[in-house]
Amino acid sequence: MSVWQLTIVCASAAVAGAINSVAGGGTLLTFPALTSILPANAASQVIANATSAVALCPGSLSAAWGYRRELAVAERWAYWLIVPCVLGGWLGAWLLTQGSPEVFESLVPWLILSAATLFALQPQIARWTGIGQPRQTPTAGRLAGVFVFQFLVSVYGGYFGAGIGILMLSALSLMGIGDIHRMNGLKTLFATCINGVAIVNFIARGVVDWRFAIPMIVAGTAGGYVGARVARSMDRNLVRRIVIGIGFSLAAYYFYGQWQD
Repeated sequence: MSVWQLTIVCASAAVAGAINSVAGGGTLLTFPALTSILPANAASQVIANATSAVALCPGSLSAAWGYRRELAVAERWAYWLIVPCVLGGWLGAWLLTQGSPEVFESLVPWLILSAATLFALQPQIARWTGIGQPRQTPTAGRLAGVFVFQFLVSVYGGYFGAGIGILMLSALSLMGIGDIHRMNGLKTLFATCINGVAIVNFIARGVVDWRFAIPMIVAGTAGGYVGARVARSMDRNLVRRIVIGIGFSLAAYYFYGQWQD
């Protein structure tokens, strides 16, 4: 590992940590940074995804701790939805590590495009679902639907992960949680559960490149801390637009690479 390679992955992790604390989407930076350094094959893309998840998880954990007061108020919702998070996250990670690397490689452009589209549609989704607006107590049918939806989101999160935040916020809105800070706290907790279970699977399967993961953990955590400190003075919409632009550009790049092959 050269100094230049270490600089690239650490810089991507630091910026990703800061972006995650403001707008989300850090995976759209760390994943391509790793794939640009690792050997150009399908197996390396699986390793890049797993290593990226390991690198960014501590930042999510610290963010969840920061929302501990909001989580204490929303404790009953946490109990309901941690189960599908754990089950779905494990299944998604299992599908990634046990499935064909070539299949994952073929899905990468679509996964990145989906994540970028979710970020682009975030304001519209917020209006459609009423994120941040109080609702009536959800019915049993709605609770069951949200439970299943959270499981599917968690499978995607364990498999790739970028863009799960807006999906979970939409589900939490449908459950009637009107306070955006409680919703963000629950979203962060669930993301930590999904990624934590996935990481255990990745480590057990030996698909984490620790040469990059350890320095990226340090850089990502530092970036998240700095990002959280300056978040109030940043234009969240500008950050979101930057992430969206990066996402669509990367999707086009990967689609072009597959077309060339």
